[in-house]
Amino acid sequence: MAGFIKKNFPHCKIFFLGRNYTKDVIALSEHVDGFINYDEIEKLSSQEQVAYLKEFSADVFVHVFPKKEIATLVKKVGIPTRVGTTNRIYHWLNCNKLIKLSRKNSELHESQLNFKLLEFLNVNTSIALKEVSGYYGFSRIPVLNEEFKKIIDPTKINIILHPKSKGSAIEWGIDNFEKLVTLLPTHKYKIFVSGTEPEAKLMPEFLKNKNITDLTGKLSLQQFIAFIYSCNALVAASTGPLHIAAALNKKAIGLFVPKRPIHPGRWMPVGKDAHFVVFDKACANCKSGKDCDCMSKINPKQIVDLLEQK
Repeated sequence: MAGFIKKNFPHCKIFFLGRNYTKDVIALSEHVDGFINYDEIEKLSSQEQVAYLKEFSADVFVHVFPKKEIATLVKKVGIPTRVGTTNRIYHWLNCNKLIKLSRKNSELHESQLNFKLLEFLNVNTSIALKEVSGYYGFSRIPVLNEEFKKIIDPTKINIILHPKSKGSAIEWGIDNFEKLVTLLPTHKYKIFVSGTEPEAKLMPEFLKNKNITDLTGKLSLQQFIAFIYSCNALVAASTGPLHIAAALNKKAIGLFVPKRPIHPGRWMPVGKDAHFVVFDKACANCKSGKDCDCMSKINPKQIVDLLEQK
């Protein structure tokens, strides 16, 4: 969105209001001029919050992620143009530009839905999915520390497997990742496994595999981004690392179920070498909204084929 705005209004300034955990991702984009940490704002009194945001002298505020407290705050600040959607009552009370937008029943990708929030600019916001990656502007790549740089093998295809999702997505299963490791020849691939320290405790036997290098709990987000950039590919469910890899134009292979609203049509990775895999696009259980284990049936050989694909 920031890249699209800058393309149409190159002299504008864009600030991103987000939680602290998003800061290192936002810092990658050349299109964002500053980051406003909402975790810090929440610690302030109501008066202090208003005074702090007034210092930015903003002309426009776009509510991409709807939150009642933020909508109320922005109106108090007196930002002239406040953009929200028609399906939030608190946006009717606090915004003066309302966009008719229903995410739940749309066939559009999440990124395309976000572009629709910019209709108030009177520019064409019907962006083809293949065009989206051209607006990332991820040019500010952090430098990878030497201790991590030296474990990357320049003679091999360096691949990151990210098995867990912290509950944000349905997972493929450790058994499948183990099978995938056995299918990847060690003379050709160097395999890393990423995740948080708590996630490492959920896959202790897998991390003992002599054919992988365990990175769990060892990288800050900034260094993880730099590490992804230094590797060739990443395999994961619908998680942050998958989308970061896609945005960095790495081979990003996403594992999905065709269940709304978490299906790949809405959440597939978007990038020049991004891919997704489902077991059965017409899965009856997923289509009816039932719990389903069809993702676990995705054949690891499909992932190998995609990794081998030029």
